[in-house]
Amino acid sequence: MCGKRGRRGGHHEDFSFVSPVVKYLLFLFNFIFWLIAMAMMAIGVYARVEKHAETALACLSVDPAMMLLVVGVLMFIITFCGCVGSLRENICLLQFFCISLTIIFLLQLAAGVLGFIFSDKARHKVTQMVTNAIVHYRDDIDLQNLIDFGQKEFGCCGAVEYGDWSKNMYFNCTAANPSLERCAVPFSCCIITKDKVEVINTMCGQGMQEMEYLEASNYIHTNGCIDKVVDWIHSNLFLLGGIALGLAIPQLVGILLSQILISQIKDQIELQNYNLKHHSDPWS
Repeated sequence: MCGKRGRRGGHHEDFSFVSPVVKYLLFLFNFIFWLIAMAMMAIGVYARVEKHAETALACLSVDPAMMLLVVGVLMFIITFCGCVGSLRENICLLQFFCISLTIIFLLQLAAGVLGFIFSDKARHKVTQMVTNAIVHYRDDIDLQNLIDFGQKEFGCCGAVEYGDWSKNMYFNCTAANPSLERCAVPFSCCIITKDKVEVINTMCGQGMQEMEYLEASNYIHTNGCIDKVVDWIHSNLFLLGGIALGLAIPQLVGILLSQILISQIKDQIELQNYNLKHHSDPWS
């Protein structure tokens, strides 16, 4: 049964033992994430309208704009219930908020555990996604910029090795390929030292797929990005653990505050019912 503060005889009687600190802290917590949810929805709608969803689906097997929109909508609903539930002291809305946060937290925990247990399958799936993104490298400028950023940041080229770029129709190394970029790799694969000129030669990857591994390694990063990312993860486990903890703490705080508020509201309702019963029954 959903409980709220009651009235008697047309006059408000304060039976409340609800802490205003808990109440308004929970409201502020939800209000902040409610604003974030609206921003996510706005970005998702904008990206959905401005970009062709078919391109994103072909590149990554998922539409990032739609994913952002769905997450934003769910977050909006949950935080809205938290805001209204805390202000109105509504047990039903607070319980919905608390249960939703708990389910999301448990799903995140399960995903992390399953990702660790089935790391080989997860790695294979990620490799497929990166390879598919390489195939569609020229189809989407945002995807192209993302791949270039990743290859420059991690000092890598391709998914497993630099020869993966032959899977792209423009960089394909077969003799029948008429592209000017035949047997090349993107400029983001090139080894750029800090003492070189700021202007980057975007044709620095020409013909690199025709070279042997050792020879090509003098000019480009020959190792694939999957291995580089895995090495980076192993080297930054404490950082990633801190990020995961930082994401979990707000959820746990929301669950704790909502449980405290629900408990206080229930105590308030019990006291209200007790007082009403004894005030209306002179023989009790």
